[in-house]
Amino acid sequence: MIKLLEPADCQRWDNYVNASDAASFFHLSAWRQVMQQAFSHKTYYYFAEQDGQITGILPLVHINSLLFGNALISNAFCVYGGIVASNDQAFAALQNQAQQLARELGVDYLEMRNRQQQHPDWPHKQLYVTFRKTLDSDHEKNMAAIPRKQRAMVRAGIKAGLSSVVDESVERFYRAYSESVRNLGTPVFPKRYFEVLKQVFAEQCEILIIEHEGRLVAGVMSFYFKDEVLPYYGGGTDLARDLKGNDFMYWEVMRRAVDRGCKVFDYGRSKEGTGSYRFKKHWGFEPEPLFYEIDLVKAQQIPDINPLNPKYQLFIAAWKRLPLPVSQLVGPWLAKDLG
Repeated sequence: MIKLLEPADCQRWDNYVNASDAASFFHLSAWRQVMQQAFSHKTYYYFAEQDGQITGILPLVHINSLLFGNALISNAFCVYGGIVASNDQAFAALQNQAQQLARELGVDYLEMRNRQQQHPDWPHKQLYVTFRKTLDSDHEKNMAAIPRKQRAMVRAGIKAGLSSVVDESVERFYRAYSESVRNLGTPVFPKRYFEVLKQVFAEQCEILIIEHEGRLVAGVMSFYFKDEVLPYYGGGTDLARDLKGNDFMYWEVMRRAVDRGCKVFDYGRSKEGTGSYRFKKHWGFEPEPLFYEIDLVKAQQIPDINPLNPKYQLFIAAWKRLPLPVSQLVGPWLAKDLG
């Protein structure tokens, strides 16, 4: 039997996520609250049930945008998602439910964001990779595992006198993040989104700020899940480049995560051939392909909505020149549909 998630079922849902090796942080039920409160997107969180036990889950978010199309995504604004099921019967039932809903809503496409291929008969975006690495409990061994040139950057940040501090507020993080995103020519998410993330995930969401003599250098929002740390949103001010602030920041995330007992560092997704892709490779992480599998409903082909698409180059170049306050004002209106 397939059911829609109700508030009374959230704990059962999360117990299933925490017990499953295939589930990720992005399968947690709280993402439904985040999507609704931060963006007002309609969500459909389905679960399969047999003999009173959950046997599978599927979080879906409906994003209907005049600019970016009409899509049903698992899971929107997340790097991973898709169906997690205990058996083939539950998997098939959840897939059928998703395909039926996609057609009822009249979307352009249904997208499942999987780390492993789950729908081999569907086309998939050959665009993203993820970077994950096992951590040692010894800080010196983790430092030694960073390739020499990148390790020198981390040590330069330490020598420059950078320090890290945990912030409960999103204010300083948002300043650094929005400046960095504007410089990349990308619309920034609304501050409200990050406030909701911090509120909803509480101890599982940490904001680390990098300072130099009291001045803001960089900031990162990380998620903690099981024995993993996921530095998910980050950015730096103009000071970060000269002071090697970003290198120091990710080292601090790694160091603090080890002290919390984490064993896996998940650097998140990047598009092949981009600056973030090269940055993570320089840290000694090896890319793993992601399978963003697409069931075409009304669309004839996989939509190409990403900054590498040549048709967006003029927009990106213009956006980079926007004053920061303007980008912070206009950006959220666009970014809320870039799921």
